[in-house]
Amino acid sequence: MINGSPFIFPMYLPNLLPISFHGITALEYRVINIAAATPGGIRFNNKIGHPFTKKIMGTINNYIWSVVFQQNDPADQKQVDSVNTYIVEFDGAAGIAWGNNNINVITIYIKDLVGDLKWQFTSLMLHEMTHVFQWNGEGTTPSGLIEGIADYTVLRANHMQWGFANPGDGDRWDQGYAVTSRFLEYCDGIIPFFVAKLNKLMRVTYDVKYFEDLTGKPVDQLWHEYKAKYGH
Repeated sequence: MINGSPFIFPMYLPNLLPISFHGITALEYRVINIAAATPGGIRFNNKIGHPFTKKIMGTINNYIWSVVFQQNDPADQKQVDSVNTYIVEFDGAAGIAWGNNNINVITIYIKDLVGDLKWQFTSLMLHEMTHVFQWNGEGTTPSGLIEGIADYTVLRANHMQWGFANPGDGDRWDQGYAVTSRFLEYCDGIIPFFVAKLNKLMRVTYDVKYFEDLTGKPVDQLWHEYKAKYGH
């Protein structure tokens, strides 16, 4: 429940949101499986596939712009010509966004997935696509907040995987990922569309004072009150 109403992400309805958005020419979504001969690459082709991935990329892109960041004005949007998803045989994180518009998804992650592959793959893509379109203060925003905003998209879309942090979890507001996303959810409850407003402020630079500018309270006070609300 965020800002008074839940939102269920249309994970199997990739055409629910149009690929073109507010009159802007659609981006090109590319999917390149450069590990097609590996077990994970084969499983991607057989169980997830290029057509599904391209459609869900378009849906997620529009969801980020219209729901998460409230960027109805194209001038507010981070402009890229295309987004490229590579299926690669690397060790490390399940997914990583790099460059201006690229996402790597590793084959080991796909090979080891259990349960609904498309649902879990969509959850990963919600996170990584956020990295492509979020503002980061031209590199000055702390990584914990960057990752927290990406997981906030997952949370907002109600697409959390098993083990996602509960409200009140964590040791620091900028711990990152799901912990920070839950804190941002709390801030959204204080100031509607807080995350969208914070993202807009971070277009060129970052200052921790943005939290106080938006809510009237320093971030440490917000964190203390957040923890107290959930009995921590």
